[in-house]
Amino acid sequence: MLIVQFVTPQIILSESHTMILLETWTTPFGLVPFDQIEDADFAPAMDMALDIALGGIAKIADDPQAPTFENTIDAQEEAEALLEQVASVFYTLAGSDSTPVREKLQREFAPKLSAYASAVASNAKLFARIEALWNSRKALKLTKEQERVLMLTRRSFVRAGALLVGVQASRMADIKSQLASLGTNFTQNLLADERTWFMALGPDDLVGLPDFVLQVAQAAGLEKGAKGPVVTLSRSLIVPFLEFSDRRDLREVAYKAWAARGANNGETDNRAIASETLALRHERASLLGFASFADFKLDTEMAKTPKRVRDLLMQVWIPAKARADADAEVLNEIMLNEGGIGPLQPWDWRYYAQKRRQSEHDLDEAELKPYLQLDQIIAASFDCANRLFGLEFKQVDVPLYHSDARAWEVTRNGKHLALFIGDYFARSSKRSGAWCSALQSQRKKPTQRFPIVINVCNFAKPSGAAPALLSFDDAHTLFHEFGHALHQILSDVDYSAVSGTSVARDFVELPSQLYEHWLEVPEVLQKFATHAKTGTVIPPKLLKRMLEASTFDMGFKTVEYVASALVDLDFHEGEAPVDPMKRQAEVLSKIGMPPAIGMRHATPHFAHVFAGDGYSSAYYSYMWSEVMDADAFAAFEEAGDAFDPERAEALYEHILSKGGSEDAELLYLRFRGRMPDAKALLKNRSL
Repeated sequence: MLIVQFVTPQIILSESHTMILLETWTTPFGLVPFDQIEDADFAPAMDMALDIALGGIAKIADDPQAPTFENTIDAQEEAEALLEQVASVFYTLAGSDSTPVREKLQREFAPKLSAYASAVASNAKLFARIEALWNSRKALKLTKEQERVLMLTRRSFVRAGALLVGVQASRMADIKSQLASLGTNFTQNLLADERTWFMALGPDDLVGLPDFVLQVAQAAGLEKGAKGPVVTLSRSLIVPFLEFSDRRDLREVAYKAWAARGANNGETDNRAIASETLALRHERASLLGFASFADFKLDTEMAKTPKRVRDLLMQVWIPAKARADADAEVLNEIMLNEGGIGPLQPWDWRYYAQKRRQSEHDLDEAELKPYLQLDQIIAASFDCANRLFGLEFKQVDVPLYHSDARAWEVTRNGKHLALFIGDYFARSSKRSGAWCSALQSQRKKPTQRFPIVINVCNFAKPSGAAPALLSFDDAHTLFHEFGHALHQILSDVDYSAVSGTSVARDFVELPSQLYEHWLEVPEVLQKFATHAKTGTVIPPKLLKRMLEASTFDMGFKTVEYVASALVDLDFHEGEAPVDPMKRQAEVLSKIGMPPAIGMRHATPHFAHVFAGDGYSSAYYSYMWSEVMDADAFAAFEEAGDAFDPERAEALYEHILSKGGSEDAELLYLRFRGRMPDAKALLKNRSL
């Protein structure tokens, strides 16, 4: 067994805060008392929670009573309850509002939590109890959900190395500890690069930028302490800058800085971390008897094998690349006609694509954006949830971790269902991207627990009292993350192990991507797309042009995504590459990556894959789920009503309420009656 010495930072802890993180909170909705928690609380609380959990595990393992579901499976969840409580609070803050102290704590907690997980997985007496339950499951009279939880528990132990002994068991513990630390370092390096870089804009640097970009750049300048507007590496600012700035030289500087995140040499360079991570993952898979990490990872997913993933990705890649190549010729011609010097470069694509969109669809982002107010799009997402699932949302005043965050109580038929928290604006203390997490997941047993769900986004924050405006892509992101939230909110299972988004990785994106479809339902936008200054509803002609342009530049969008997914798969499908950057270049060359398009996530900033192993060898899962979401929304279209009650009830009953309590493929078959193929996806993307 790996022996780890726990060393906590030297922090003076005030007596009044010693136990706050370990208490049963009597706050409204059982919400974390964020206003009472200090950074100094986390280290001692984490150590105490780990000790309590280890003690609880030892008690279960040494129980002289014969194993039962209650005294083994239920008991383990209860033993780890305080650890889950402390960790969920800490990692919510570390991801959305990081500080140097929290980053230090992350680095210290990673090996501790890994050591705990290894200690549990290698507890032979505990695993023997689980194995005994599994072997006698037919005589135990378990519910279907209990049998599923038991299967998943046993499987997680086996995949964590419970069957390994001696040197192999010790090595597995070492590998997991190293991977935990590497993932933390990767994330913090990326955040550091994103936080420190910005480009100041003088009066001559603003040409072509519409007012909404200038306002966001001004607000970013205030946050950075600059004297004027700046461009940062926040996607919500750099993308519109690349779309509108007439200064090609500045677009090049900004794009190259964006593409170089995690690859700037020095302490924040992630390339060596990526190499070491891939080698350790391959070794981990080998210890467990798998030919590659991809085989190990996909064994429990819907896809099952790397071949099925590659077949899907290439089925989409071929028409997407053909579309992107044709589009590149058009954009290059536009550039040359305007006196530009070719060839088309990655910092040119968005700029000339925006001009082409305006020309072909008479659609100007500056004209469209005032109709997509953040508060109105939030209201639209709530309204759709009300019409589909009968949910009501009431904003509540509760202490939260940041002034930008807001909270709503979610009810159904007058009964409390969940607390939903939205944290929408970009800031230097928040990691990039958008995500959904749960401070507390739903369960009924052994005690009732209601979900507390958070959506975190990185939309541009306006200056002063100006309303926050979104791009159509931003609005899609909001609906996407809220789809994840609904999966948590509507969960109706007994055990948290299979609650909400605790499903196969290539199934988890189905509810989120499916929910995006309702944003494009015309009657939704006709109600909620109102002008920020005049309050007028979006004109029908503008709405029509916007929806017709929703698949514009889909070759570019598909190519940048699929290229990333193919590189991820290749990294994990065979022997780990010694030089990931060289392997990345080889993969892109082999598939014929268009030179004017960059990967959506290049290796040094591919947080999905290297910040942890959640999406490692599984970045394809967005596309796998998209095959299903295109087909699933077609069920509503076939019913002739995007809010058809019968289809909505089936979606709730067979997918959203079930979590991972049953096999994902069975759940989809019950909803739709058949499995889809990629034709629906290609049609949805106009490919």
